[in-house]
Amino acid sequence: MSKHPTDKPASKPPGEALPVENGMLALFAETVEQAPVAISITDGKANILYVNKAFTRVTGYAPEESIGRNESMLSDKNTPKSVYEELWRRIQSQQTWHGYLLNRHKDGRRYLADLTIAPILSERNETTHYIGMHRDITEMYRLEQQVTQQKVLIETVVDSIPVATVLLDEADNVVLDNQMYKTLSGDLGLVDPARTFIDILRDDMAEEWERMKQRKSGFHNREVRFDRGGHYAPRWYACAGSWFCLEDDRVEAFFNENAQTYLLLTMTDITQQKRQAEEIRINALKALMAEEEKIQRLRETLSGAIHHIQGPINLLKAAKTMLTRRGLDARSVSLVDILDQIRSAGEHSVALMKRCIPEHNNSAMTPVNLNQLLHETIVLLTERLLACGIVVDWKPTPVLPALMGRESHLRTMFKQIIENAIEAMNQSGIVTRELRISTWCDQHLLHVSIEDTGPGIPDELRVKVFEPFFSTKNDGHGGHSGTGLTMAQEVINQHLGLIRIDPNYREGCRVRIQFNIHNTIFIPEKVSDHG
Repeated sequence: MSKHPTDKPASKPPGEALPVENGMLALFAETVEQAPVAISITDGKANILYVNKAFTRVTGYAPEESIGRNESMLSDKNTPKSVYEELWRRIQSQQTWHGYLLNRHKDGRRYLADLTIAPILSERNETTHYIGMHRDITEMYRLEQQVTQQKVLIETVVDSIPVATVLLDEADNVVLDNQMYKTLSGDLGLVDPARTFIDILRDDMAEEWERMKQRKSGFHNREVRFDRGGHYAPRWYACAGSWFCLEDDRVEAFFNENAQTYLLLTMTDITQQKRQAEEIRINALKALMAEEEKIQRLRETLSGAIHHIQGPINLLKAAKTMLTRRGLDARSVSLVDILDQIRSAGEHSVALMKRCIPEHNNSAMTPVNLNQLLHETIVLLTERLLACGIVVDWKPTPVLPALMGRESHLRTMFKQIIENAIEAMNQSGIVTRELRISTWCDQHLLHVSIEDTGPGIPDELRVKVFEPFFSTKNDGHGGHSGTGLTMAQEVINQHLGLIRIDPNYREGCRVRIQFNIHNTIFIPEKVSDHG
């Protein structure tokens, strides 16, 4: 092979075409010479026989400085020996080798070569030469290393952030997370807690969520309450998020610019602060509810007295009507007179007592979290539950819509229903004492179930227990007292709900409460309680 395979063959007379074979060989030679990849051809011992122009650009060696010398002149001596051994093993087996070598440029600088070597075979299938093609990928390698190092640096920084942090794509898939996020997953018992938090926040913020996403802005200090139920205490998190765009790095976006939107979400555990605040709140609630109970007892006492006085008054009215129908003589007139005086005195007393009945506190309708109310009620009654040896099985749905309602009325209602259950189980002969409370929702309704393992309520009394002043304590059945169920019915009616005693439950008593889902909203304020 000549030093310059591109030397042109002997010229032909004008107009005379070159033979096809010679023309193709010349084209092939010129193609190799002008190829943008460094190409060299060697003999079986790696002695250089030919180099193209790109070889000179990459290595710095001109053809006259390369031809006749061994390819080893390019070696920086820092490439492991094992790499060369594998190279020679493959090409001597007439296989193509591809790999990376650390070479040295003519000016002394090192460069990383992406090299492919293939054997050239004769007609007898013997290796006669080798062809090598390589590129200087030093800059590409440096950029790749920088990207890798930056990625490691970012992951290290993110991993060291002391709050749960996660990066989500537009489909809410996790792109990047940290160790605190993995810990959060275990704490909440969720494989992908980010999706749960996103669902809660998206529902709470409603249209504001989409507006922020479109503007690529963010939000801060959105509080989320998460309640697993059972023996797990509620947890609170302060969430912050920020949207931003990055160019799509997928192959299909090469010719079409397409920015991808990402959300960086942080979830700070503020449970400790919230528990301290809740403890103060519970103590305040105890004092408030103690006062409310006194007022309620006074209200019930007066209402009971009115109820008992009203009976005789009604009898007096009936007696007067009967006497009048029979005809009034002198003696009857005197009797009717006395009856009217007694009735008038009784009605006056009833009117006085009605004026003495404390008015109900008709607080404003606000978004109420039923899980939080029920949990607070359990906490308020903890001492009594422990004293009676009652085990509480608390099974809330972690994510529950808020109900527009009167918080104090609902709390009092739940407290009285649970107190009825406690009284039912706190009797001799009741061995298993369990209080099971659960919440859930479906497409149309919010549900609350309160079960006990007491003696239950007979079928014939399931409706009667909601009547005013009815109590099962005096009927010989020894079941629920019925106290407060009239008030419970009233509160449920105020909230467009339904309360009933499940006739199919035979292990005690199960009170089912339902609220219309269309009478609920998702809390729009800054603080959003879920659980």
